[in-house]
Amino acid sequence: MTSSPLSATASDVASNTAADAAAAPQPSPAAAAPPFDFDVTIVGAGPVGLALAGWLARRSATRTLSVALLDARDPTRAQADPRAIAVSHGSRVLLESLLEPQRWPADACAIHRIHISQHGQFGRALIDRAEHGLSALGYVARYGSIVTALAEAVSPTPTQWFPSTSAHTPAQTPDAVSLPIIRAGTGERMLRTRILVHAEGGLFSEQTASPDTHRDYAQTALVGVVSVSRPQPHVAWERFTATGPLALLPLGGAGQTEFALVWCCAPAEAARRAALADAELLAELGQAFGERMGRFTQIHSRASFPLGLNALDTPVQGRIAAIGNAAQTLHPVAGQGLNLGLRDAYALAEALAQHGATPLALTSFAQRRTLDRRLTIHATDSLARLFTLNYPALGALRGLALTALECAPPVKTALARHMMFGQRR
Repeated sequence: MTSSPLSATASDVASNTAADAAAAPQPSPAAAAPPFDFDVTIVGAGPVGLALAGWLARRSATRTLSVALLDARDPTRAQADPRAIAVSHGSRVLLESLLEPQRWPADACAIHRIHISQHGQFGRALIDRAEHGLSALGYVARYGSIVTALAEAVSPTPTQWFPSTSAHTPAQTPDAVSLPIIRAGTGERMLRTRILVHAEGGLFSEQTASPDTHRDYAQTALVGVVSVSRPQPHVAWERFTATGPLALLPLGGAGQTEFALVWCCAPAEAARRAALADAELLAELGQAFGERMGRFTQIHSRASFPLGLNALDTPVQGRIAAIGNAAQTLHPVAGQGLNLGLRDAYALAEALAQHGATPLALTSFAQRRTLDRRLTIHATDSLARLFTLNYPALGALRGLALTALECAPPVKTALARHMMFGQRR
């Protein structure tokens, strides 16, 4: 029996009700352990794990798979999470099979235009929905709203949710994966599954798996929600400053005045800014962003986290697959993390529906995801490094790159469509 380096850490999840927890498989003292408890076990009930569970359930008409879903967080905490996440138009299309119009988060704000520029230097590029014939380039939604909507879509399906804790590395045989779990009040037992999917990524600084590619950007993201005096509704801003990228994403709200802030800079600078009073921080933000939306009037929900890249060369080893942040944790520039993860989940659901809970399904999934993962990881990493280095010559080169992008519509269209849809085959 060999151990996989793709560690799966899952802790107390909450089932939807106590009855759901009771419905989880129980070991039988009178009988030998079954060859497996589930066809597919998903560790992590964030947006990517939930979407995979939902898509698997909706493909059960052609191939029935038993699915278990474990998560490290209390669902109530996850659903109350105020963080803003970018959902591309392509991700919205994928999610439509799970989130009918009545389930799509009511507070999701459409992005009609993306404005890209740099502070103190020439060059800018605009991406507009009209250029692509779309109603929106993407959406900005609160993490908790997306989790709530997906949990509601999954809860009526046969997917089994049950509380468990595991800090052990899963072990594989040719036929199954064994994962030691601890269930509240019942002690430790071994869960056996045909396929284990690791969908629990967490923050860059908290991940314990050993990635094939690791890069610490020596940056911290300061996040929050800001209000402005002259809002431009449905416009997302990416502003490259001397200390790092600054993004403002439309959240809507009363008068369309609220925007999600992601302000990247060196850790020491982030700590200094985090210690500022609101008025002082807003004044510095105004200097970095400019007066395109008037004054910054309020800020709340401040937080910060370190930035880096963790990525696996292949998301599959034997009967274990990694998707979303468990397979690749990216810099937030260009907002590709969730969207790449959702494409992972959709491709895995397709492969499992076609080949069943077999290694062949995972091999097919890995092959399908190679190009999209490689291009998106490389593009995000290149942007993060190119636009965070503060050398005078690089500022001019960045300005030329933005100007060239604006003057070459086919190139801009290809880039925008990759950010919206990725590479599927």
